Amino acid sequence: MKPRYYPLLAGFLMFLLFMPAVATVLAHSKPGTEEWCAQQIFNRNDSRIEKNLESMSLSEKVGQMLIAQIEPHHNRPQDKEYQLLSRLVQNGKVGGIMFLKGDALSAGMLVNHFQSIAPRPLLMSADMERGVAMRLSGTTEFPPNMAVAATQDPKLAEKMAQAIAEEASMIGLHQNYAPTVDLNINPLNPIINTRSFGDSVPLTMTMSNAIIKGLQSNGLIATAKHFPGHGDVTVDSHLALPVLQADRQQLEEYELIPFKAAIEEGVISIMIGHLAVPKLTGTMEPASLSKTIVTDLLRKELGFQGLIITDALNMKALYNGQNVPDISFKAVLAGNDLLLFSPDPELAHSAIVKAVENGIIPVKQIDASVRRILQVKAWLHLEKRKPVDLGQIQQDASPDSHRNLAQKIASRAITLVSDTNHFLPLKADENILNIVLQDKTDNEAGKEYIKQLAQYYTISTIRITPDTDSLGYASATEMAAKTKAVVVTSYSQALSRSGELKLSTQQQQFIHSLSHTVPKERALIFVSLGTPYIINYFPEITTYLCTYSSSEASEENAVELLRGKLKPQGVLPVALQGNIR
Repeated sequence: MKPRYYPLLAGFLMFLLFMPAVATVLAHSKPGTEEWCAQQIFNRNDSRIEKNLESMSLSEKVGQMLIAQIEPHHNRPQDKEYQLLSRLVQNGKVGGIMFLKGDALSAGMLVNHFQSIAPRPLLMSADMERGVAMRLSGTTEFPPNMAVAATQDPKLAEKMAQAIAEEASMIGLHQNYAPTVDLNINPLNPIINTRSFGDSVPLTMTMSNAIIKGLQSNGLIATAKHFPGHGDVTVDSHLALPVLQADRQQLEEYELIPFKAAIEEGVISIMIGHLAVPKLTGTMEPASLSKTIVTDLLRKELGFQGLIITDALNMKALYNGQNVPDISFKAVLAGNDLLLFSPDPELAHSAIVKAVENGIIPVKQIDASVRRILQVKAWLHLEKRKPVDLGQIQQDASPDSHRNLAQKIASRAITLVSDTNHFLPLKADENILNIVLQDKTDNEAGKEYIKQLAQYYTISTIRITPDTDSLGYASATEMAAKTKAVVVTSYSQALSRSGELKLSTQQQQFIHSLSHTVPKERALIFVSLGTPYIINYFPEITTYLCTYSSSEASEENAVELLRGKLKPQGVLPVALQGNIR
């Protein structure tokens, strides 16, 4: 393992290389002075907001703090989820809705329905790190953050954010739970990985601030996450409570820096992660429930004026199946303004109201949170918003310009990490064994990629999955020994949720054996259509390229690079172990 701060130094040196591009992007007015910045939004005195706040009952105020969720796909009035959420909206017990997986048209229809029955305008949101298509089909899918960082071009990041904002606004969404500003210092991190901009502080600051500007200058709230930093853990918070072992000095010198930069840039919202920071709090209490982290550190010490939102409250790092009341009032008591994805929003609402009535949560704290929520809704001009144009969604939810931009980013991101033996490009009509390496059995994976390879080379393809038997391995070994070139194409996107490589022991042993099976004068190439960290496990393979994604665009780019028709421009945004240089 490299020293912890090696990526910080490497990242700074990398940053110097593309300073001209950064300077151009950062040449706008002083941070925090634009009308879309938190410093402006939350410092405005608006008598209408104060009158609105005074007119609200405690129940209505608490309702504003709760963000419920729904899957938008051909929802019918008789659906139980639809009926329950409609009742909660009508009764003012939720102030916003987050969309899960579904389609864009259904989402637009739900936006119109719920906004029409809500006593006050709702805050509509989704996690759109890779574009609206990450949640809603029919829109544009963009590469993950790590691919964007590999381009070294903050202008592309800002343009991507602008495109996401345009598509989200068309559907009636107001808040994006992005960007992820976590520094992925730990290669064993099972949940952040390519969702991060890498492990370089300067690069992460530059790219995340470009995303924030692109989103908020186009009317979509950005959310920096997961405070105080989710990059140096080995547990997925969806499954259990991760532990960040950083002390205060380490946090100041590393994890907190991108959050401070985001605050200075004017980010409107920050999401608190479900992870313990015992050296900071003295306990194993999750950050999202910790007053020390939410109020004392983020609100007071760092001076963040905007909306503080929890990560999803249904995650097992927090939720044990029966503690909704406990985690709900504790989240508010800690200083969160918005509570996301409660397993039971109505029960959460009741628990918070009771906590206020019993004097556990001060009414002034509720008022301060709701005031911030109303200030954001006023900035969004929600009172004047027109219904979503469903026809426009059908016609133009993913314009050509956005898809071309996604392709451009993917093309610029592809990274040739190492080619020690100069095996690339592969000669035309070369005999190739294409080994599709998968961490799950899926016969559809790579079909288009295989077709593209077959257009230019004589190929044989074999799949190595967790279900591959001894005959399959024997056949693959025999073919690898005879073929002029072997390309291992990995579809592993990340590590498992327990922080382990998803590939079976047999799969790993087979890949290791290839360096002995394939004659040294013949090409052995590893293509990662996902996480770059996978090569850490196979350092004996010295020709390695990474796309950070398995999208069709990334598959096409990989083929073009193998052919020598695409010049690799991407720069690896993370430090690798092993022999990779």
